[in-house]
Amino acid sequence: MKKILIIGCAIALFSCKKESKNISSETIEKFSPAVEENSVIYEVNIRQYSPEGTFNAFTKDIPQLKELGVKIIWVMPIFPISQTKRKATGGDDSKFASEMPAAEQHKYLGSYYAVSDFKKVNPEFGTIEDFRNLVQTAHENGIYVILDWVPNHTGWDHVWIKEHPEYYTKNAKGEIIDPINPETRKSWGWTDVADLNYDNQSLRAAMTADMMHWIKNEGIDGFRCDVAGNVPLDFWQKAIPQLRKEKNIFMLAEAWEPALLKDNLFDMAYGWEAHHTLNKIAQGKETVKNFDAYIEKINKDYEANDILMNFVDNHDENSWNGTIKSRLGAAEETMTALTYVMPGMPLIYSGNEYGLEHSLKFFEKDSIPKTKGKQWELRAKLGKIKNELNALNGGKSKAVYTRIKASNENVLAFERTKNGKKVIYLANLSAQPVDVTIKLTGQYKDLMTEKPMGLNATQVYSMLPWQYYILTK
Repeated sequence: MKKILIIGCAIALFSCKKESKNISSETIEKFSPAVEENSVIYEVNIRQYSPEGTFNAFTKDIPQLKELGVKIIWVMPIFPISQTKRKATGGDDSKFASEMPAAEQHKYLGSYYAVSDFKKVNPEFGTIEDFRNLVQTAHENGIYVILDWVPNHTGWDHVWIKEHPEYYTKNAKGEIIDPINPETRKSWGWTDVADLNYDNQSLRAAMTADMMHWIKNEGIDGFRCDVAGNVPLDFWQKAIPQLRKEKNIFMLAEAWEPALLKDNLFDMAYGWEAHHTLNKIAQGKETVKNFDAYIEKINKDYEANDILMNFVDNHDENSWNGTIKSRLGAAEETMTALTYVMPGMPLIYSGNEYGLEHSLKFFEKDSIPKTKGKQWELRAKLGKIKNELNALNGGKSKAVYTRIKASNENVLAFERTKNGKKVIYLANLSAQPVDVTIKLTGQYKDLMTEKPMGLNATQVYSMLPWQYYILTK
């Protein structure tokens, strides 16, 4: 006899100059590994978050981010952007703002990652006082703030270009060059920035000092470090312990290399492989077997206390590789839920919570939608589950991941357990309906609908395409 699984909220939701003080020590507890266990991290693109594109416009919304389970805010680069070689477009045919019609040049605001001064804020976003208020508001709401840091390169009018040209990589002619891909030994195409040379010890000291400035004087709680794997490992091995002597900080590497997580360096790295695997499964190019292989690989490559960031979107993916919907299609909700319950920490990128359905411009002003609907409700439920259930801990003391046997190869079933508590993820990761038996017997609660659900290991169940459940006892 065949029994139809209750179709819960899973489908319904998808269709349905003043001296600064150390703010952190006064309004929020010191950052600790315990925070990492059940956090959601939020990436804010200040320029595109609101029509105003300012710190203040974002700050007023910080309290409501608690509804999404957010405990860490990653602020994309807030620094002034170089005018020299400022980009107007990207890709292989990229152009500089200076090449565009004179009447239009003002609208090309450039890349956040072409920094002209690491110790100032971009006037496009507001003042340093506005940024201090952002940090203060986050801390008052129990949320930590990390800055997007760009250690690999600077813009072409950074003060170091004139005062310390020895800080930069040069070609055989003695000319400063843009960054080189270490694998191909050719330019990445990041022609709006100049490559820094970490063979220079004075550069290392200056970079560490600029990072320390934001910790010591502005109360921030850590950094997300751009292309961290292209910066020598021994720089991080010296710099990060120095920074941590000043304050407990959270360090996120835009990188995958396991070495960056060893010996108390970075807390978390990017789960790039997971991201690509979820995209390919949604597109029918890979299957559950590939997800299983990914889990096996990270268990082999990373240490037990390493943390990976899980994401279905971020600023690069949205702007250059398409929206969540264009990449995941009907699997969008299923894969989003998976990033919350698999080992690691889930990411929300500005606009995901409002159902962002367009690729944000990278070098010009744009804006995200701001109407709450099914995507807000989805992330609020998932955030609550992530925050409250130790069985979903994903930090240095993460919950155990155990695969559950299912008779159909398109069904992913696993449980996360810790301290006697259990959460189960059950999903049809295919565009076709399936019949399946699952090695589970007992009474459960569907956390997305709050409804009871009975399972029997001998029963055949039918699941719709991309149908999923998050269950607990």
